[in-house]
Amino acid sequence: MQKLDLITIGRSSVDLYGGQMGGRLEDMRSFDKYLGGSPTNIAAGTARLGLKSALITRVGDEPMGRFVREQLAAEGVDVGGVITDKARLTALVILGIRDKDQFPLIFYRENCADMALCEEDIDPEFIARARCVTATGTHLSHPQVEAATLKALNLARKNGAKTALDIDYRPNLWGLAGHDDGESRYIESEAVTKKLQTTLHLFDLIVGTEEEFHIAGGSTNTIEALRNVRKVSEATLVCKRGADGAVAFVGEIPNDLDDGETGEGFPIEVFNVLGAGDGFMSGLLKGWLEGDDWSTSLKCANVCGAFAVSRHGCTPAYPSLAELEYFLERGVVEPALRKDAALEQIHWSTNRHPESDSLKIFAFDHRMQLEDMADEAGVDHSKIGEFKLLCLEALERVAKGRNGYGLLCDNRLGQDALHAAAGKGLWIARPVEWPASRPLSIEPELGIDFGGLSEWPREHIVKVLVFCHPDDDQEMQAAHEATVLRLASAVCR
Repeated sequence: MQKLDLITIGRSSVDLYGGQMGGRLEDMRSFDKYLGGSPTNIAAGTARLGLKSALITRVGDEPMGRFVREQLAAEGVDVGGVITDKARLTALVILGIRDKDQFPLIFYRENCADMALCEEDIDPEFIARARCVTATGTHLSHPQVEAATLKALNLARKNGAKTALDIDYRPNLWGLAGHDDGESRYIESEAVTKKLQTTLHLFDLIVGTEEEFHIAGGSTNTIEALRNVRKVSEATLVCKRGADGAVAFVGEIPNDLDDGETGEGFPIEVFNVLGAGDGFMSGLLKGWLEGDDWSTSLKCANVCGAFAVSRHGCTPAYPSLAELEYFLERGVVEPALRKDAALEQIHWSTNRHPESDSLKIFAFDHRMQLEDMADEAGVDHSKIGEFKLLCLEALERVAKGRNGYGLLCDNRLGQDALHAAAGKGLWIARPVEWPASRPLSIEPELGIDFGGLSEWPREHIVKVLVFCHPDDDQEMQAAHEATVLRLASAVCR
């Protein structure tokens, strides 16, 4: 069995992120669907950075659960520990970006799948494959999931593996805040402090914000809280301080936070703090597990956190290894990282998870030619759609479920074939040019602003054929290029 760098354990959900910024959740018109849950985000974030990561959790036996499983696999996360729970639904979280200080969210976690994780779900052989097990605070909040988490941690320690905790304190998930207060990050609770302190000795690394160390240490004085944690744990303590960066304490806690070990920070615009801690943890784990010193590990963590606060969503915001290395070499050019064209191009191109290095494509997107053939044969154009379904059937017989096969098919005449191809692992591309148009024009269904692309399945690929010629005048060439550039911008958006 392949060795693993990291196993995370705990929360797994689908995040539904409001697509409109600057408004209330009540006013959201659309939502983007992403992976969610702190350990799930960390598993994906570390995989993007080149670590061999895995996740232990439960998901429902329904489309949201399959979405989580498929997205994790696409990110390169080992899903051998992801259990399908036939009795419960995958957790959902609805989130929004109100302004720079307000990020409303609602947890839909009543009897959700991941909170049914139990000791029987922890396979000792699976744990033995990993050199680190990372837990998060929510799964210490209930006896059943706590028992599963403790079993995984104790097995890891017995095997000589490292252990890490992201405190990830959400009062709502400990039953301390109401449904309308999902955004809350700190409510004092002696019971939560006592519960956390019974487990802190199990970890080699403990990471949290100042507020999270307040709950772990039972004091709103950060130095005192850290010292209280130190009394029960020899772990390296990493305290996240927002815009002030982060600081690591390996031994005794000094009198001032600034006296700990630090890593370089980066002046960037804060757009969205949700998921930033999971991005930070991903970068920190990469450095820690690869044996970097704390200054280097914290620098890596700060970069990954910077990416997270600069973009929409949690997991989608995290950098690939190529993106991280590029940023470390070049530094900040545009503080709003999502507006840095060079950085966004690397992010776009290195996080698309291609299924195959080579493709075998059956092109039956022809529209004008098939319409002419139908007219010559004296048959109704509806027969074209039936023909394209036969083309899809032929493709599937050849592909036999293998990767690297695909099709070119249009939506105007081949809609039934396009719909039938969904979910079959095929590479699917669709033409958008109006046949033989000069200068290039686009199928009317996309609209004059190409907004119709928002109705496409995300995995569909834009194919555009431009009828240009070396003898075209500059005006014709400029018209072609302007349309292609607008189309490319719409595709990325």
